[in-house]
Amino acid sequence: MNIHVLAVGDVVGDAGVDFLCRRLPALRKERDVHFTVVCGENAAFHGLLPAQADAIFSAGADVITMGNHTWDKRQIVKYMEDNPYIIRPANYTSRVPGRGWGVFDGPRGLRIRVVDLIGRMGIGPNTDSPFARMDEILKEEDADFTLVDFHAEATSEKGAMAWYLDGRAQAVWGTHTHVPTADCQILPQGLGFVTDLGMTGPVHSVIGARPEQAVNLFLGGLPQRLEAAPGPCRLNAVLFELDAASRRCAGVQRVDIC
Repeated sequence: MNIHVLAVGDVVGDAGVDFLCRRLPALRKERDVHFTVVCGENAAFHGLLPAQADAIFSAGADVITMGNHTWDKRQIVKYMEDNPYIIRPANYTSRVPGRGWGVFDGPRGLRIRVVDLIGRMGIGPNTDSPFARMDEILKEEDADFTLVDFHAEATSEKGAMAWYLDGRAQAVWGTHTHVPTADCQILPQGLGFVTDLGMTGPVHSVIGARPEQAVNLFLGGLPQRLEAAPGPCRLNAVLFELDAASRRCAGVQRVDIC
C-alpha cells in the first residue's frame, strides 16, 4: 500500500490562510492525499493565532508545524498545550511549552511520526542540536513512517539532515526560507527530500512581505515592522508517496497552485 503525504509551505498572513482554506480541500481530493502537514508559523505574519490554527485544521491539515516565530503570538501557547496536533521545534530547550513531535493515526492503521526541528545556522538561538535530538526521538515510540519538517536557514544544514536520516526516516522537507526549490529527490536508502517547500502567501512580495519594506531594509532605512504583501496568492507544496511495505519513499513531486 502506498500513501500520499502532502507537505505545505509556510502559510503567510491572513491572505495565505484564506487561500489555503479555499484551495487545500480540492487539492487533497484531486491528489488522493491521505495525510497533510502544514507549516503555520507565519499565519499571523509573525506567529500563529488560535483562530488561524482552527481554520488551517478545518481546511484539511492533520498536523501544523511551527518554527522560529512560534512564540511571537503568545495567545497560541495554551492552544498548543491543549492540542497535540500542533507541534513546535523539538530541539527548543525543555523550558518551553508544547510538543516537538507526535505519532499520529494514518490510513489503514498506519502510524505516522511527525517531527518539527529548527536549524542552528543563523536562525535558532538557545536550541539543542537538531541531529542529536532526532536521534533521541527515533529511540522512543515506534511508527511506520517518520516525517521531518526542518525549519532552517541554511540549505547545507537541511541537506545534511536528510542524508543523516536516510534509511531511518521516509521524508525530510525544509521550511522557513519561503522559496520553493527544484531538488525533489529520493536518497539511496529511500528517504524523500526537498530543500524548501516554499510558501502559501502573496505572489508579489519578498518572501511574503511588502517589497518596498524589504528594499528599505537593505538600503539601510529606518527599521519597520514587516507586513504581509497584498495581492494574489500561491500555494507551494510537495507530495510524497510512501510505500508501507518497504518503508521507503517511492515518489516526490512538487505541487504549486496559483
